[in-house]
Amino acid sequence: MEKVTVKDREFTPFIREDEILRQVCRVAGEINRDYDGKDPIFLCILNGSFMFAADLLRNITIPCNVSFVKLASYEGTDTTGKVKEVMGLNESIEGRHVIIVEDIVDTGFTMRDILNSLSSKGAASVAVCTMLCKPEKLQVDINLKYLAMNIPNGFIVGYGLDYDGYGRNLRDIYRIVK
Repeated sequence: MEKVTVKDREFTPFIREDEILRQVCRVAGEINRDYDGKDPIFLCILNGSFMFAADLLRNITIPCNVSFVKLASYEGTDTTGKVKEVMGLNESIEGRHVIIVEDIVDTGFTMRDILNSLSSKGAASVAVCTMLCKPEKLQVDINLKYLAMNIPNGFIVGYGLDYDGYGRNLRDIYRIVK
């Protein structure tokens, strides 16, 4: 793992793929235990969660459904503070156990908006499963029931996370060089 350039920025190695996959397997095991016999629906937030969701779901052994929604709140390396729904939920979640699969929770505003939206749709329960969280940047009180890793504040790319649409395909996670 060495430095990479994504568009016009340089990034240094941060989290290796083997550590990512180890944490994904741990989280999947917790979900398998907690949702045994409950037939949950995984609601994956595109685009960033696609790699995490794929690896997570390959390790889920209980019956489940999978659906996707697409939201946008970033431009370049900065959050806009506004969440825009690009592609919405097509399945009914009434009476279902919903597990939201997200790549990263930083301020928590996007997740708060998702949770508020789902609460009005009659889900039996809603849990958040996120690959990463930046606790020092969190501005909203959110229960992250399934969390792979806490990380310090800083801009990162790789493993689904992007910089202006680039870098999602990197197997490891890299942090920006200031």
